[in-house]
Amino acid sequence: MNFKINWDALGITTSIACAIHCAVLPLIMTSLPLFGINIIHNILFEMSMIGIACIIGIYSLSHGYRKHHHSLKPIIVFVIGICLLVAKQIWHEQEIWFLIPAVVFIVSAHFINFKSCRVHNHAHKDDCNH
Repeated sequence: MNFKINWDALGITTSIACAIHCAVLPLIMTSLPLFGINIIHNILFEMSMIGIACIIGIYSLSHGYRKHHHSLKPIIVFVIGICLLVAKQIWHEQEIWFLIPAVVFIVSAHFINFKSCRVHNHAHKDDCNH
C-alpha cells in the first residue's frame, strides 16, 4: 500500500482552518475568559499555527520547485502571505486587514504550486540532479 500526502491540499486546508479560527473563534468563544481560558490572542498558539503553516508550506513548495516546475512564483506568493501573518501579530489593531490577504496569498501559493506540478509533472533543468 503506497500512501502519499498531498502537501498542497494539506497547506490549503490548514490555511483555511487558520482563517476559520481567526474569524469564528472570537465570535463563538467570547465566554472563554470567564473560565480562565484565553486562546483567542494567545501568542504561543498563534505563533504555533503560523509555524505549522510555514513548515507545511516550505516542504510543499520546495518539493514542487525542485521536482516539478522550477518556478519561484508560488514561493514568492507564499512568502508574502507568511509576512502578512507575521504583520497581523505585530499590528493587532489592523488584524483583519492583514489576515484576509494573508490567507488569500497562502492558499493561492499552494494552488499555483498544485497546478504547476500537474502541468509539468517532472521538469528537468540543468540543476536537476537525478
